[in-house]
Amino acid sequence: MKIPQFIRGNLLLKMTSLNAVVIIIRLLISGVVQRLLTEYVGPVGQYKIGQLRSLSQLLTSVASLGTFNGIIKYIAEYKKDEIQLQKLFSTVFVFTIIGTSVSASVLLFFSTEISIYLFSTSDYSYLIKLTAVIVPFIAMQRVFNGVVNGLSEYKKYAKIDLISYFISIGLTIVFLFQYNLAGVLIAIAITPVIQVLVMLFFFYKVLREYIQFKNLKLETPMARALLAFTVMSFVSSILLPIVEIDIRSMLDDRLSGRDAGIWTNLTFISQNYMVFSGSLFTLYVIPKFAGIYEYKEFKKEVISIYKTLLPLFAGGMILVFLSRNIIIELIYPGQVEMAPLFKWQLMGDFIRLASLILAHQFLAKKLVFNFIFTEIFSLSVFYGLAYYLVGIYEVEGVVIAHFIRCLITFCVILYLVLRYFKKQGNKLETN
Repeated sequence: MKIPQFIRGNLLLKMTSLNAVVIIIRLLISGVVQRLLTEYVGPVGQYKIGQLRSLSQLLTSVASLGTFNGIIKYIAEYKKDEIQLQKLFSTVFVFTIIGTSVSASVLLFFSTEISIYLFSTSDYSYLIKLTAVIVPFIAMQRVFNGVVNGLSEYKKYAKIDLISYFISIGLTIVFLFQYNLAGVLIAIAITPVIQVLVMLFFFYKVLREYIQFKNLKLETPMARALLAFTVMSFVSSILLPIVEIDIRSMLDDRLSGRDAGIWTNLTFISQNYMVFSGSLFTLYVIPKFAGIYEYKEFKKEVISIYKTLLPLFAGGMILVFLSRNIIIELIYPGQVEMAPLFKWQLMGDFIRLASLILAHQFLAKKLVFNFIFTEIFSLSVFYGLAYYLVGIYEVEGVVIAHFIRCLITFCVILYLVLRYFKKQGNKLETN
């Protein structure tokens, strides 16, 4: 079957259509897995799974010292410059050694304390120690993904993503039947190993072409350039999981473990459809924005992205909202408290998508202060409102807080982006 001409002529639509197929398959499989988890471990077990996933998310940034977006930017710029690439990956190599050493050491030496913080019990300290052993694979997976995204190899990325997902889900199901909740947690912990092996199997020749493994040196010629991305990544990739972990613990303390699980399950649904946009940002938006310096061209590109993505996203969200009771019945039977939460989560996520597109200008142009300010501002508003509104609306208060912070954050990001181009225009006039 031929791809329609209007899709073939639009790179973003080509990525979107291919990505949509991958996401739909993932959503269908994820629905089955979530149903099994609901039956076998319940909302309290799903709350613990959410805690471990947040820890894994945190480690993806710390283990590689937040170099992911920097790799994407500089691969896109230097893909034909072997000398610069060598400098880039030597620096990344040193950063990764530091990140993995610190992460693994903290997890090993403080496994009991981390287990108590995450799960309110020391029973899972073995899981934290296992995660410590997996940390080097988490770092490698992040670095290799940065190369794939920087090259905009969206077809190979889709294949790698789908195959590694199939294998990890298969492992999760087997471990669930064999060892119940403990098995699922172990499967999640070792997923990065699977991802790295699949990446090497399908992409090793290309990786070797851009990363001269034998010539890597313990030198950091691009340390200053990458440190900006490290700081930005740490703010978003570390603070967000910590906030999510704390909010789950707060729900568990002030309401119940079930309420914490209800919110975890809702955010899991959200994360699954937000993955649809996440890979497009790194594969298309950052490389595209990196080469745009004039406001008119930027505005034209943003409008094009909005016209392509927002209607598709809106249609999908409306479908999810109308099907919310069916989704709950099929995937989370009995968790009817989730139904009123959908509208706030979906509206918030739609606004968040629009703001994330604009915010990737901060990453593309290394606007460190703007990025850090908006991330800390957004998370602070969310954290404060969640604690306040839970006392009034219970678990629904968290998703209301999510919607309000997304709305406010969009306005702040729009203002900062317009201010950036206004300053650039003034500089040109002065020169």
